[in-house]
Amino acid sequence: MPIAAHANGAASAGTALATRYGSLVVAVLVDLQRVSVRTADRALFEDLSLTVSEGERLGVVGINGTGKSTLLRVLSGLIAPEGGRVLRGRGARIGYVGQEEPLPPGRVREVVGGGWEGEAALGRLGMGGTLEDDVRTLSGGQRKRVALARVLVHEAELLVLDEPTNHLDLAAVAWLERRLSCFKGGLVLVSHDRHLLDRLTTRMVELDRGRGYVHEGGYSAYLEAKAVREEQSATAEATRRNLARRELAWLRRGAPARTRKSKARIDAATELIERRPDAPARSAGIDLALGTTRLGDDVISCAGVAYTHPGSDRPVVSAVDLELDRRERLAIVGPNGSGKTTLLDLLAGRREPSAGRIERGATVALGYYDQHGAELDPALRVREVVAGPHRAPGSPEDVALMERFWFAGELAFAPVGTLSGGERRRLQLLVMLADRPNVVLLDEPTNDLDLDTIRIVEDFFDDWPGALVVVSHDRTFLERTVERVCALRGDGTLAGVPGGVAGWLAEHEAPTPTPPSSGRANPGRAAGRAPAPAGRARSASTLSHQLRQLDKQVAALTRRRDALVAELAGASDHLELARIGTALSHAQAELDDAEERWLRLAEEAEAARS
Repeated sequence: MPIAAHANGAASAGTALATRYGSLVVAVLVDLQRVSVRTADRALFEDLSLTVSEGERLGVVGINGTGKSTLLRVLSGLIAPEGGRVLRGRGARIGYVGQEEPLPPGRVREVVGGGWEGEAALGRLGMGGTLEDDVRTLSGGQRKRVALARVLVHEAELLVLDEPTNHLDLAAVAWLERRLSCFKGGLVLVSHDRHLLDRLTTRMVELDRGRGYVHEGGYSAYLEAKAVREEQSATAEATRRNLARRELAWLRRGAPARTRKSKARIDAATELIERRPDAPARSAGIDLALGTTRLGDDVISCAGVAYTHPGSDRPVVSAVDLELDRRERLAIVGPNGSGKTTLLDLLAGRREPSAGRIERGATVALGYYDQHGAELDPALRVREVVAGPHRAPGSPEDVALMERFWFAGELAFAPVGTLSGGERRRLQLLVMLADRPNVVLLDEPTNDLDLDTIRIVEDFFDDWPGALVVVSHDRTFLERTVERVCALRGDGTLAGVPGGVAGWLAEHEAPTPTPPSSGRANPGRAAGRAPAPAGRARSASTLSHQLRQLDKQVAALTRRRDALVAELAGASDHLELARIGTALSHAQAELDDAEERWLRLAEEAEAARS
């Protein structure tokens, strides 16, 4: 990590900071110097030093409870650390979005601001129909999207985003990735979306049991560095113990007099042998094979299923025909509000169809992990929740199950009300799987789970013998768990998607034109669609020719953009990163403009043919 040149001044005051990379001087936005934050019983992180400079993109990872959100709040100036100093660049504006960000009163359009840019950002985030709604009437997920749009349309030198992809659909996540890739300021990001982390970040900060580790490169580089660190730790521990054993054996072979004189050394060697290394944050190789009941050939079938909310005349789900296989691995995709959760509720029997029929096989034992999770009594202890009302807590089977989900030791006796949000979500997943279902429905399962838990769930369902239906915006999770993708269309119908998740994104990613602007790049200043210019009508043949030419141009620009993204992921020198970042921003703007012209021509060609 480069060393920043610090001007004298208090941590709370804006300070002139800069870092030199060769001949290039880059503004330092925030500099943490040996900061520490503790909870009542443990340190979240101690003596953590971290510099965030202009143009850097930091990903923050760690298991639930390690202090990721706390670190972001320290960086943003929302809380002060208990020890150390925080220096901030003079005049650096910080855009922060937390997991539960409060909003000022007013209507959505007014709260976001930014004129047409704010409206366009809301549209891309699936909130276009709420412009006149009072923010007090919004759900938690909607409020998060409004807060994200609000930050993106205002100028900032540093963006600090805590799980920004929660509550977004796949197309909105892809749009957000493109917008952040063009942002020239600093970016600090906590996310469980590994695709997003790998495409955007240039450094990873890992929080682990009170320590902080900085890894150069994106998410893939972090995984490699973490594996090397753990391997080196295991090797060093084995070497230490072997050396101690050899010294102890040598001392014990000595003469009695020397043995008496060397008693202190013998005791020290014995202590070395008996001392245990740091236990891993979580035990590896967790076995989640719960012995599910065998599933017969008849699973769930839908014939002409439709559902309309009471009081509405527009069906959410319409004419759905769906047959689940006993080894089904199905993803249901679609924009927010398209009816994905409603369809899962119908499959689970939580809602009755307005038309059509749903049949479930006699052997089906269904488990549903929804976005809210089962209600858990905050006064009950974890072991009592796992045992349920019909078993005594603490049975060997329950203890083994809790250990598999990292609820071992004191945590098994913790009241549910003291658990973090991520720990409660993990407990809800445990409770659902403890019923040994053979058909599982997952609605946004990766929300609030840390990356270790997500990987364990992926591995579990890789070998699990039942049927699985998933609704998720996490591209990596879908790629690792499903084999078939169906999409809910705007009219409520369900259809298979050729090409899977990538095929659906290619079909639904809208262009993002970047209007000319001066000054610092603004990530929200590249949203919306410019109106088609008026002009003399052109013939259908002329338009077809121009569309073919634009097809070639879009393809070439896409290849150029993708090559720069790959080049950016492999670069480590800040001069090179700055050069590639500028080129990527220009390439993305050219591609957005070409796609916008293609869409206008396609609309004109359609009108000419009709």
